[in-house]
Amino acid sequence: MSGFDATDHALLRHLAGDADQSAAALAQLMGMSQPAVWRRLRRLEQSGVLKGQRLVLDREKLGFGVTVFLGIKLSGKGGMLLEDFERAVTAIPEVQTVEHVLGMYDYRLRVVARDIADFERILRRRIMALPGAGDVEANVLLSEERRPGPL
Repeated sequence: MSGFDATDHALLRHLAGDADQSAAALAQLMGMSQPAVWRRLRRLEQSGVLKGQRLVLDREKLGFGVTVFLGIKLSGKGGMLLEDFERAVTAIPEVQTVEHVLGMYDYRLRVVARDIADFERILRRRIMALPGAGDVEANVLLSEERRPGPL
């Protein structure tokens, strides 16, 4: 992140803790004027460092009490197989993230389900039926702590 100073880093740390803060609230926290903070935020957006805000949903309150991380090894290799798998897996609503990784598995998925029986249904009927799906390893999430990031 060249071209960014300690004030930019401090601003990003505050935003990482609560991205919903106004420029006025951030200015008060940082001992700056609101227009100065607004200009810095605008510059961070224009440079691509800030890419918007995300809505964080409480999965449990929505009825999704189980989160499972899947490691999936594809049964074959090839560009078309990767594209077919990615297209099919991203169409499954319970699959929250799809990560193409290097290592023992080709993909890492974050899957939410209502309960273990619901996860088993998703695994058997949807994920194992994907084009190229081979070996699968499942890890059930027990707890999660959110960290603000490397700043």
